[in-house]
Amino acid sequence: MNLEEYFARTGYKGSTEKQDLETLTDIFQHHIRAVPFENLSIHCGEKITLELEQVYNKIVRRKRGGWCMENNQLLGWVLRSLGYDTSFLGAYVFNPHQNAYATLMTHLVVKVVIDGKAYVVDGGFGVSYQMWQPMELVSGKDQPQDPGVFRFTEKNGVWYLEKMRRKQYIPNQSFSNSDLLEKKECRKVYMFSLEPRTVEDFRFQCTYLQTSPDSLFTKKSICALQTTDGFRALIGWTLTETTYNYKENMDLVEFVTLEDEEVEKTLKEKFNITLERKLVPINVKGSYTI
Repeated sequence: MNLEEYFARTGYKGSTEKQDLETLTDIFQHHIRAVPFENLSIHCGEKITLELEQVYNKIVRRKRGGWCMENNQLLGWVLRSLGYDTSFLGAYVFNPHQNAYATLMTHLVVKVVIDGKAYVVDGGFGVSYQMWQPMELVSGKDQPQDPGVFRFTEKNGVWYLEKMRRKQYIPNQSFSNSDLLEKKECRKVYMFSLEPRTVEDFRFQCTYLQTSPDSLFTKKSICALQTTDGFRALIGWTLTETTYNYKENMDLVEFVTLEDEEVEKTLKEKFNITLERKLVPINVKGSYTI
């Protein structure tokens, strides 16, 4: 495990001497545009582990992606190695179909403190809820980014993240009522406290999410990657490509349904992923919006 190999993977060529917000943002953006948010291992018969060396090997050497516990654990290691003041937090993800937050703490994020200011760095959420810049940990302040306007709100020690999106232009009208499309303009994302967490706090969740029939991740094969102007996602056989601010206050959302034989080729061409085992795509309706 070394930083040079990680930076070669993400294409980052900037400074590693300064522990400032500008450097943090640059390193972070290179990560989310090179490393997909994906759970394909579950649907290839591979086990997802939380051992950092194995996460490093998977993402850096095998050029795969991962979910939050992999992406953010690796990011945390990189930032600590560079001298940043970091810690892990645990979040409860909002389920729009149940209109409720999960009762299980399944989402791991990184907190970074720079010059006395705290920021949340989350490289493991994917699709349109993926932040593009570290978010200042301050309550009630709109933080506009290319994906939309993010905002934290704090109540009684609990922090809530929500995102306001633009209108959507969908050329392929057969997808206009897709259950993958988020209909609300303001969407709750997750809630968390500032209690420091360790990777050990996520061991049960890591097993549960990849084995339980009730888990979103066993019901859908997901691969999402941020681009310079939006993101692309492959959920089951549905490929989505979104361009932010395509027109004033409007995002372009393009859908296409792939045939079985197109899936692995698309993973290679659109996400730079080559799988070692056969993928069995799946997309059970509900529980996930882009």
